Amino acid sequence: MNMPSNQDKKSLSDIHSTVHIPAQHNRWKRMFAFFGPAYLVSVGYMDPGNWATDIEGGARFGYTLVWVLLMSNLMAVLLQTLSARLGIATGRDLAQACRDNYPAPVAYCLWFLAEIAIAACDLAEVLGTAIGINLLFHIPVLWGVGIAGFDTFLLLLIQNLGVRKFEAFIVTLVATIGGCFLVELFLSKPAMNQVSTGLVPSLPEGALFVAIGIIGATVMPHNLYLHSALVQTRAFEPTPEGKRTAAKYNFLDSAIALNAAFFVNAAILVLAAATFYKNGVVVTELQQAHELISPLLGTALAGTLFAVALLAAGQSSTLTGTLAGQIVMEGFLHFKMRPFLRRLITRMVAIIPAVWVLATVGESGTYQLLILSQVVLSLQLPFAILPLIHFTNNRRLMGELTSSMWVRVLAWIVAAIIIALNMKLVYDKASEALAASPSLLLRLGGVVGATFLGGLLLYIALKPFFDRTARDKKRKSAYTILEKGESIQLDKSQYNRIGVTVAFSDSDRKVLSEATSLARHHGATLYLFHIVEGAGGFIYGGEAFDAEAREDELYLQRVAEALCLQGVEAKGYLGFGDVPKAIVHLAKEHQIEMLVMGGHGHRGLWDILFGATISPVRHELSIPMLIIR
Repeated sequence: MNMPSNQDKKSLSDIHSTVHIPAQHNRWKRMFAFFGPAYLVSVGYMDPGNWATDIEGGARFGYTLVWVLLMSNLMAVLLQTLSARLGIATGRDLAQACRDNYPAPVAYCLWFLAEIAIAACDLAEVLGTAIGINLLFHIPVLWGVGIAGFDTFLLLLIQNLGVRKFEAFIVTLVATIGGCFLVELFLSKPAMNQVSTGLVPSLPEGALFVAIGIIGATVMPHNLYLHSALVQTRAFEPTPEGKRTAAKYNFLDSAIALNAAFFVNAAILVLAAATFYKNGVVVTELQQAHELISPLLGTALAGTLFAVALLAAGQSSTLTGTLAGQIVMEGFLHFKMRPFLRRLITRMVAIIPAVWVLATVGESGTYQLLILSQVVLSLQLPFAILPLIHFTNNRRLMGELTSSMWVRVLAWIVAAIIIALNMKLVYDKASEALAASPSLLLRLGGVVGATFLGGLLLYIALKPFFDRTARDKKRKSAYTILEKGESIQLDKSQYNRIGVTVAFSDSDRKVLSEATSLARHHGATLYLFHIVEGAGGFIYGGEAFDAEAREDELYLQRVAEALCLQGVEAKGYLGFGDVPKAIVHLAKEHQIEMLVMGGHGHRGLWDILFGATISPVRHELSIPMLIIR
């Protein structure tokens, strides 16, 4: 693990801009070069979690939820297009854009929620792979979960072959899934007139939970982070014309790939309706669906194709989940981790609940766990959609690729539908949970959690509008400073006592140079502050005067004398113990009017490791500060 360099700050820096774009006259080759990112994204739209929700919807409600799949697919095309345009226009993925535009606490909350979504998605992939192995090779699901914990490391080797070969491998798996279900549909002979009737919106009693699961399984939050990064693997010209071309071809890529994913999802739901709903069979697990599909369709081939497609879905989606996790961690935290280590952590988080369910409930519990994982994805979705819509509506960020008015309206309608469905689901499930367990602690925890998440979502939704109002007020205030033909009245600052922090390091030279220039300009006295951080300083404070303190005082006196010889009055003072508190104390004690400090440039995790001084000092003092790096 290491902090990223400037190059590493690019999204997926190892493969950033590695796919060559042919010259303009090679139109078809040029278009083909842009194709690929959406196919990697589409894998998430046909993972094992989709299977559970689609089979549940078809087996329980027949063809009536086909419209939910269609609506979800249209939502997916719109949102993935916005995600791709964000990456193309700004050169930042969605996680990086969130970090750039939200305060650190909000960005960390969004990161945590994104990690939960990735873990939920990975849970579905683990279970799908394990069940697929069980169906094909009759290995117990619990053992299959263990195998799924290691197979991903073998597949990660494919990434080393390059982006295009990686994409080709994924497309092969997607084609395998599509081919299997094409044959399954032919064997099941669905009632096409009823399929068309299912395109008319209706919601039977008890279907809301499954409908929201379908939306969560189709429009997946981690795919929005993923797509905004994958489009940057293309080495397109960073000019307005180059970005427009990239946006156009990526829209075609998204439309084709996601409609292929819609075909797979619709095929699963229609197959469940034509096979299970038609025969009055209630499906409670994927293994049961596999066992019943062969006798109901009259051929053993149906069961084999079902198992092969399920295994392919689990394997393909686990690869893209690795990339999404890497993008989210690096984008939000600026923290780079080796892919295999990142994969290990995510997979362990997914394996633990899978093993627990298998050990306590048995294999029958995996089906409901799959559906629950997709509902978790749906609940997290607004926290990815709202920032995406705001960013792509911002002309300052997007330039010519800013969303048009009709796209904005559609995007907000999509967000409103998803948020409304989620609120309904949360209310219903919370009511059921409280009725089953009237624990005061559970009630309190539910209220606190819902309030926090609701407040966070409201903040994300309204922040850009408040920012815009603040900018307008500031601009208006700036315009009214000057009336026509009037000069600006500026305050003339005069400082007589300038404080300077001395760290006895290489940065002292720059800090003292700037402070000396200020002192000469203002005719001020420099007050040199150094803080003794040793054990004696922390324990005894100013009463400590050990060898370290004596050496520090002697050095400080020599620095002050050297400055005096150069015509600048300077005095040295020691502080003891906690550095920020000691600096604040010395500044107030000597009535400092301006403070000059050196900054190490650390952020985030490194502030925790090496300490943060400037921020706490800045919050305690109301005087001007000059930070030198």
